[in-house]
Amino acid sequence: MRVEKTQENISLCLCLRCPSYSPVCRIKNALQNKNQQTPDLAVRTHYEKMFCAFQKSNCIHIDRGCLCAQCAVFQKYALNREEFCLHAGGKQTEERLYQ
Repeated sequence: MRVEKTQENISLCLCLRCPSYSPVCRIKNALQNKNQQTPDLAVRTHYEKMFCAFQKSNCIHIDRGCLCAQCAVFQKYALNREEFCLHAGGKQTEERLYQ
C-alpha cells in the first residue's frame, strides 16, 4: 500500500517543519502548502509537501536533518526510509511500500 494522497495525510505531514526545508522554500511555496482543500491531490505527481507520497522536493538540496521518523504519516504507513525530500520515493521507490 502506497502512502495515500489524502487531505488527512497532508494535514498530518511534518515536511514544512523539517530542518532541511529552508525558509526560502517555505516562502516560495507558501500558497501551495497551506492546508487547503486540493481537489486534484490524488492525481498530482508533485507537491512541495508530504514527499513520501509525492516526488522529491524541487527546492531542498541539502540534508540539514530529518523529521520523517517523527511524522504520523511515516508511522501510519510503517515507512522505513527517510529523506523523501532529497531522493525520489525515499532511497528506493519500492521501499515506500508497506508490508
